Amino acid sequence: MPDLEKLVDDITAKKQTVNPSYRLFLTSMPASYFPVSILQNGIKLTTEPPRGLKANLKRSLQDISNEFLDSAAKPEIYHKLVMGLCYFHAIIQERKKFGPLGWNIKYEFNDSDLDTSKTVIKMLLGENDTVPWDAMLYVSGNINYGGRVTDDWDRRCLMTILRKFICNEVLDDHYVFCENNTYRIPEKNVIEEYIKYVESLPMTDDPAVFGMHENANITFQQRESDSILETILSIQPREGGGSSEKTPDQIVLELVKSIQDDLPPLLNKEESNKELWQINPEKNLIPSLSTVLLQELERFNILLSTMGRTLQGLAQAIEGIKWQ
Repeated sequence: MPDLEKLVDDITAKKQTVNPSYRLFLTSMPASYFPVSILQNGIKLTTEPPRGLKANLKRSLQDISNEFLDSAAKPEIYHKLVMGLCYFHAIIQERKKFGPLGWNIKYEFNDSDLDTSKTVIKMLLGENDTVPWDAMLYVSGNINYGGRVTDDWDRRCLMTILRKFICNEVLDDHYVFCENNTYRIPEKNVIEEYIKYVESLPMTDDPAVFGMHENANITFQQRESDSILETILSIQPREGGGSSEKTPDQIVLELVKSIQDDLPPLLNKEESNKELWQINPEKNLIPSLSTVLLQELERFNILLSTMGRTLQGLAQAIEGIKWQ
């Protein structure tokens, strides 16, 4: 990393001799030791897996079309199996949030696992007269997804979950994945109905759909709370008790108050030149320029109101006051 940082610094310092079309692209997993100077000098793009069962399902379904599903040898069956796979993919992703209760080891399942399983199941359906349940379970569970799993108990858990979604019962329109009847496969085999159904799912996931007891949510919420508090503490200034320097919060608060003092009052149409709003007797309309001016006046007032409201909210947040 020090060599990379030095290389980027050299490129930045020698802008005159570097080809104007030159671009340096770097990819990295989150790493605390990644050079800060490179992050500060570059344009940063991040991609994160969606959080929550609902968001995961939407992400999985957005790249699937009816044409793709209907092209299978047994389209009605394939529709159900793909939706079941999307459920399975979302559930094993979300189990990570429960820590050791979800998986003994944290695994990085990704979209390629889902895509490969969809392709293999489609191929197996085309090559067999009957539905090859055992083959689909083995390839999807032990090879595609199971290839990432190194713990025997995790593999056993993964296969148990998969059997709930790749099974003969999933073809039944009344089959549900959870005791509360919330999670199921829609009866109509069209992708639009699947997406519409996913939109109706609750934002908060029921632990039962992950095969968890309600108490598992306590562990998850504790981990989330600890993470938030650690993040807040990490951005606090680290200085001695006798330091007279202003903290970042004090600097921001002063800047907020300065901007608030400089904000002009809302513009009042009644205080403007009356001639601007006189109606043309021939057209029975006000001048077009006045119409544009009125629109700009309204938009500027919206901007001033938004700035005033957000500045007040920021000041109250810094002072620890609830934003009304």
